[in-house]
Amino acid sequence: MTFEETDGSIKIMQLRSFCMIAKYGTVSEAANNLFRTQSAVTRSVRELEETIGVTLFERHASGMIVTDFGKCILPRAQKALDELRQIPKLLEKLKPRGNERREDAEPIWLFNLRRLEVFVALHRFHHTITAAHAMGVSQPAISASLKVLEKGASISLFQRTPRGLMPTAAGREIAPAVSRAINEISHIKEDIAARQGVLTGTVNIGALPLSRTSLLPEAIAQLVGQYPGIKIFTNESAFSVLITELRSGDIDFIVGALRKGEDFFDTENIPLFSEELVMLVGPQHPLLNKTLRPEDFANAQWILPRSKTPARRLLDKAFAERGQDALKPVVESGDLAIVRGLLLRTEMIAIVSSQQLAWELENDILQPLNYSLQDTRREIGLIFRQGSLHSPAAQALINTIKNMF
Repeated sequence: MTFEETDGSIKIMQLRSFCMIAKYGTVSEAANNLFRTQSAVTRSVRELEETIGVTLFERHASGMIVTDFGKCILPRAQKALDELRQIPKLLEKLKPRGNERREDAEPIWLFNLRRLEVFVALHRFHHTITAAHAMGVSQPAISASLKVLEKGASISLFQRTPRGLMPTAAGREIAPAVSRAINEISHIKEDIAARQGVLTGTVNIGALPLSRTSLLPEAIAQLVGQYPGIKIFTNESAFSVLITELRSGDIDFIVGALRKGEDFFDTENIPLFSEELVMLVGPQHPLLNKTLRPEDFANAQWILPRSKTPARRLLDKAFAERGQDALKPVVESGDLAIVRGLLLRTEMIAIVSSQQLAWELENDILQPLNYSLQDTRREIGLIFRQGSLHSPAAQALINTIKNMF
């Protein structure tokens, strides 16, 4: 058994045969369009059925009819193949003029799951030795797979540098599509299990600050209480990192303040609720329980969201529209423990989302000031990749979150 041939996993060539039979209805038509023998196509589908443990077609003398299980996985199988089929077009844009080649044939060099996993491992670790250890294979196996990929691409995907094996422009360009294809294939067995009434799998969530203290803990507690076979991973990285991972399919969705604009043409927002920023203080603050005016804050020491964050831009804009100068913070922080600790030890005033410190407000540890920050209202919700097919587990969590509002 070679590195390229691994039993027990779904193979892309099997999915290709499955989708082609589903499209044409007969093995003979599928074989003609795949330029393969009928026996090879039949064997490919039979091996796929054995791998996932269900029957995908009803066999009749007149042709092949897709079963309910086949219909269940067909959209995801097609999505994975479509992601890979677009890669040659992405690469052509980067090749020097005169070196382009017409790509009418399917990119068979991409239709190998382990080969794609090698690409992702090299893209992540930048060293063949580290990638080999992570995948449990030899370094020559990694190098051989990369050689096949670069030969098929007709362009270098990685270059050797003092920092290691770094992706070229071509490598960076195709990385999201490769990751999305791998992730789609990884959900196929979960689709089958869900069809059989068993909800399993992993949900990867991009958790922005507004969702971490109340919204997500409540939703996750409800979900895993109902479906103990589901595992949740939360990613608390900066939004710029989360949106990149969302586009690669490495996280299922993002929860937090919604973003709009031309930079997010490929995402979809679902609003859940809206809120204004609030001024919070410690329980003994001298401005508590008073009707406040702007001049009451003349000597205030401010804790504000970090500069260039959406909350800070919204706050600065609100003050500018009132004709007031932007507030000058003593502390800029997005860390709730630091904000809480400062408010309990000083007479500083923090401007934050009430959602972020909901527990402290409910238990009277911190208090809101009686001063409305008009024009700081923003929508909080879910951010998806446009056109994404959610796994059953991810869809269950999405439904749980929606039902909370």
